[in-house]
Amino acid sequence: MPKITFMGAGSTVFAKNVLGDSMMTPALAESTIALYDIDAVRLKESAAMLEAINRNNGSKACIKTYLGTENRKEALRGANYVVNAIQVGGYDPCTITDFEIPKKYGLRQTIADTLGVGGVFRALRTIPVMLDFARDMEEVCPDAWFLNYTNPMAMLTGAMLRLTGIKTVGLCHSVQVCVPTLLNELGIGYTGTEKWKIAGINHQAWLLECTKDGVDLYPEIKRRALLLNAGKLDIGTFDEWYAQMSDGEPRPGEWKERMKEAYDLYQQKGVHGDMVRLELMRRFGYYITESSEHNAEYTPYFIKRNYPELIDRLNIPLDEYPRRCIHQIEEWKARGHELTKNPTLTHERTREYASYIMEAMETNVPTQIGGNVLNHGLITNLPQNACVEVPCLVDRNGVQPTFVGDLPEQCAALNRTNINVQLLTIEAARTLKKETVYQAVMMDPHTCAELSIDDIVAMCDELFEAHRGWMPEYH
Repeated sequence: MPKITFMGAGSTVFAKNVLGDSMMTPALAESTIALYDIDAVRLKESAAMLEAINRNNGSKACIKTYLGTENRKEALRGANYVVNAIQVGGYDPCTITDFEIPKKYGLRQTIADTLGVGGVFRALRTIPVMLDFARDMEEVCPDAWFLNYTNPMAMLTGAMLRLTGIKTVGLCHSVQVCVPTLLNELGIGYTGTEKWKIAGINHQAWLLECTKDGVDLYPEIKRRALLLNAGKLDIGTFDEWYAQMSDGEPRPGEWKERMKEAYDLYQQKGVHGDMVRLELMRRFGYYITESSEHNAEYTPYFIKRNYPELIDRLNIPLDEYPRRCIHQIEEWKARGHELTKNPTLTHERTREYASYIMEAMETNVPTQIGGNVLNHGLITNLPQNACVEVPCLVDRNGVQPTFVGDLPEQCAALNRTNINVQLLTIEAARTLKKETVYQAVMMDPHTCAELSIDDIVAMCDELFEAHRGWMPEYH
């Protein structure tokens, strides 16, 4: 049976999904599971949770914990699969810094973990740690697959693929949920019989095709999207809308409360949480995989000091990620014991890709994923050294990306504006040159639309100083 090492095991809820999924999968149920983290408390909590799930599943897996960098190599030794879910610097201080210093310069962000100045500095903190992982892996588990879930996805996965010899694929939730979310929010309804094709880059991959029973759904999608963004789409009663949006899956009570707030907001003001993506589809012709709050800051069109009315009109949640972090911290304090101190805890397999990838490699029964890989001719009008998100076949031979060809030119053009930042950030991490960091941030679509070059350099210098100790020294 394989060995699965989870880096960042203190991400308790995510560890439950990925490793709980593995324990519920016959081909993986008897795996050795190595939990690694640098936070003793969170590591202990995750171990207690997973031990409970394991006991209630017949104690088939063998779970071990490894605390601190001095034990990292042993956690990795002999691993077949390494799942990465680390966050270097955490919410306090690093996420706070990533938001507050740019705000001083008038640069507002929503999530700041994938692109923009926040995404760049998160990558500069994280890439060195992942390269350390890779050096250990090359010594103690050189044939393992590295399954990366950490953002900024394209920068980190691209760095692993270009700067190390480790077999790596980047995994994101946005591909799985793209079509169900879109069809359900428009009232078309997702049935699971739809066929679609998605390709591009992480968080900005394009729904290129969407059909059902051979019928192209895009004309109806676009018709309803215009109505929804105009506040004129009939979304039914709350109970009808909630049933469709929940997609028949059980949801926690707080999710229903948030959905009621969203429903009331639409009925009263005609705005909703996906207005940016639908506007981008109107202008570029295709729907994008990742959320509107993300894409609002990947482009120069929406968060603008000279057009403050766009924030309310398109319902753009500035400073959204810090709010989420604070909420999650408080929620964990209030309800964490339900996971970590529940002796009857069980788990049902989720849609997360990781267990399906490992199962396919172990059994040679193929599965398909949307994976982040080096381009190498897959999308012919994007740079060859870019990290792209394309359909991939997985079996005993590993992750095998499929050929896409040209994207629609306007889609490729928008992707390239993000790729510019990604490639320069990887180069900065490789060379440790401040000049390259400045250039990466200067190329960011949102940042360069708002700030002068001098302000960009000054902002980066403040971030270098504030992040001292969390990243290497740049020269």
